Amino acid sequence: MSRQIFLDTETTGLSPESGDRIIEIGCVEMVNRRLTGRHLHFYINPQRKNHEDAVKIHGLTDEFLADKPVFAAVADEILDYCRDAEIIIHNASFDIGFLNAELKRLDKGVFTDHVAGVIDSLVMAREMFPGKSNSLDALCRRLEVDNSHRTLHGALMDAELLSIVYINMTRGQDALLIDAVEEGKDTQAATEIVAIDFGTFDLPVITPSEDEVAAFEAVLADLDKASGGKTLWKTLETVV
Repeated sequence: MSRQIFLDTETTGLSPESGDRIIEIGCVEMVNRRLTGRHLHFYINPQRKNHEDAVKIHGLTDEFLADKPVFAAVADEILDYCRDAEIIIHNASFDIGFLNAELKRLDKGVFTDHVAGVIDSLVMAREMFPGKSNSLDALCRRLEVDNSHRTLHGALMDAELLSIVYINMTRGQDALLIDAVEEGKDTQAATEIVAIDFGTFDLPVITPSEDEVAAFEAVLADLDKASGGKTLWKTLETVV
């Protein structure tokens, strides 16, 4: 079973080294490239004040967070939910830095001790779309993911958007075959579909007409002339 968790956090500021804390965490589960609907979401009392600039981004005020649980109260539930899964985060170093700082206060090691691995979707996006803006909003526009409801940053909302963006970014031939598996089928069924032996198919051979052969030969002759007689197939014909 392939289990992946899309994770996002909101924080009081930009620097865990300076004492900034996590105030919201949102997680979305995907199993075998299917979103399960099993989310994890907490608002967290950071036990310190928000920076004004941060509130403008996420809208979570000190008053709203005052009666929420502290990180220590939800840490085990977060770790149990994420345990042994592959975690996908946009700009992972930011969120991992905050998670590590929170876990260090509780003497629970670092976040990567508890999970199978971490994928940074921002790094993936920069490789796929070099030289372009690769923020989550930019990727939503580029990959036609509806984010019209996103007026403020929210951890669960952003994790949900990231899950759809990631699926679109990684939708290759194998992914399409896996997605074709009907609901309720197990992983073995998906493997069987992906592992099709196309050699067992009796594929028809369609021979070209005389006109098509003549047109093809004419194109090859034009290419050979344009290259000054240096086309590769002429060399191969000579060798044969």
